[in-house]
Amino acid sequence: MTIRTTVIGVGAMGRNHARVYSDLPDVDLVGVADLDGKSAAAVAEKFGAQAYADFETMLDDLRPDAVSVAVPTVQHFRVAMAVIARGIDLLIEKPISFSIEEGQQLIAAAERCGSKLMIGHIERFNPAVIALRAHLAAGELGRVFQIDARRQGPFPVRVVDVGVVIDLAVHDLDIMRYITGAEVIRAYAETERRIHSTSEDLLTGLVRLSDGTLGTLTINWLTPTKIRELYVTGERGMFRVDYLTQDLYFYENATARDGDWDTLRVLRGVSEGRMIRHVVNKKEPLRAELEAFLAAVRGEIAVPITGNDGLTALMLAQNMVVSGLEHRTVGEAA
Repeated sequence: MTIRTTVIGVGAMGRNHARVYSDLPDVDLVGVADLDGKSAAAVAEKFGAQAYADFETMLDDLRPDAVSVAVPTVQHFRVAMAVIARGIDLLIEKPISFSIEEGQQLIAAAERCGSKLMIGHIERFNPAVIALRAHLAAGELGRVFQIDARRQGPFPVRVVDVGVVIDLAVHDLDIMRYITGAEVIRAYAETERRIHSTSEDLLTGLVRLSDGTLGTLTINWLTPTKIRELYVTGERGMFRVDYLTQDLYFYENATARDGDWDTLRVLRGVSEGRMIRHVVNKKEPLRAELEAFLAAVRGEIAVPITGNDGLTALMLAQNMVVSGLEHRTVGEAA
């Protein structure tokens, strides 16, 4: 079954959606749309599609099976609702929407119109994150104590409508839920606007998950080199993920190595042990994400990242924004 796809919004991310669609088997990229007609024409010519300045005209002319929505966050609701109204399956780049209310309306509309709705939280498709989740699920770390996320780098000129929390921290809040299977029950944040943005460009945050795990977030648009790392510390040691290189490392707690773990009730100490670099089969996360989306469109799998997943991530990010502005803990037992 060949899936006819289109992309709405061909900025940096949308161009990559078009590239991947054009390269996938049994997928036909039939159109791209962007308010910048020249950008749409250039992308369409490169990947053999039709170009449109008006996305609704494209949808009516081409009647695609699936659509990627990669417009600025403030436009997600208007564009996605038009796609859903036509009963077309869609992937919306994270975050799901600009507001919680808009996200709720999108989810309800998709259910009502029969459109499959997926949210593009691409880090879930990073092979190193997938491998980490498998190791944690197998109990290789024992109890998880803490997750530390670092997502830092220069200010991206593409972002004009949200701050660093909604644009970047939303990734790590979603990943903390994804790898632990636990929910964030409260959050505290310190945020600042230092250089570029009309919104916050720096976040230091702390969250508590329902399983007792603590999470920290160090996020900014101020660091002159790109850092994308995740550390998970537990009874048996620590995992480190490098998102950029897709590497996964395990640093062993040697004190825990020789004990009978099934009967060891009290961890008596921590000492440096072996460092293991796990073999990870590397793959472009966006390609994996779009393959999963299309498999869901074909009915081969359930939608892997639902509208409710996207809504939860947005709610958590907005809680961090509120906490930073109001200098208070947000959530249960706040």
